[in-house]
Amino acid sequence: MMRLGVEFVPYIEIDKMVSLAKLVERLRFSQIWICDHYHNRYVHTVLTRLALSTSKISLGPGVTNPYTAHPAITATAIATLNEISAGRAILGISAGDPLFLQTVGLKQEKPVRAVEEAIKIIRGLLSGRTIVFNGEIFKCQGARLRFDPGGHIPIYVGGRREKMLKLAGRLGDGVLINASHPEDIRESLSFVRDGMRVKKKNFDFVAYMAVSIDDDPEVARKLVRGVVSFIASSAPKSSLERHGINEKDVEKVRRRILAGSIEKAREEVTPEMIEAFSVTGPLKVLEERIEALRKLGITTVVVGSPIGRNKPAVLKQISSRLL
Repeated sequence: MMRLGVEFVPYIEIDKMVSLAKLVERLRFSQIWICDHYHNRYVHTVLTRLALSTSKISLGPGVTNPYTAHPAITATAIATLNEISAGRAILGISAGDPLFLQTVGLKQEKPVRAVEEAIKIIRGLLSGRTIVFNGEIFKCQGARLRFDPGGHIPIYVGGRREKMLKLAGRLGDGVLINASHPEDIRESLSFVRDGMRVKKKNFDFVAYMAVSIDDDPEVARKLVRGVVSFIASSAPKSSLERHGINEKDVEKVRRRILAGSIEKAREEVTPEMIEAFSVTGPLKVLEERIEALRKLGITTVVVGSPIGRNKPAVLKQISSRLL
């Protein structure tokens, strides 16, 4: 049976996220991922509350990046979460959203190299070793953790582009494929498998999808426009071409996001973008999509934001039909 995870974006009040976390654990979801962007509530504070409010479900940042926090800080944070949660921490990492990074003066330099070096540093620190590391991006001179991180913490690499996905296959315990359409995921899986030097046992192939469930398809499409605007803004050219999405339309979305006009960015989203970069409509649409992805080799599907108007009701529906 396909495992299911859920993503919460912490623009939601913390008490509401706690209630949702308790609910999805009762509903037998396997993972909770918390979106990590500076303009939302701080990811590790939220994860701490959720860890203290649950007992079985895995949880972690989905995804963090090596630009807003040094890998040593990420290692410390995830090791602390692992202790608080009694061994349930998981770590999602990628290069971050270049548009958001720009808004705080950070440049996404050598993203694949930065993520690769970050993983090596994090893994080394989590192993309890003293780290001497001289990379292109990061350097550590005798860095180490002064507490026990408590065992292996799975690292998932997020992405959609070829080089990052190959890195996921080479270094990750799993991959978070930021895509919703089967053809995009088929392409992504080929990149991940190409990156594996040997087949990895228990590697978690995760489809990290924008999902908007409502019996009224128009309501579902309206809810998902904001999320789709961000996904479209960084989608690879191959995906845009595959779905007949005009690069000029995507550039309009990018300009709105860079200007901080999120509502106007939503307005620039086209029907083609919604179709390509999300799963929207009645629950049966999600059921059909999950079955298609299972056949491709996906092992976990993450039901990502916005989920639906009434998140608890939608999550209960998903559980009753799919778990």
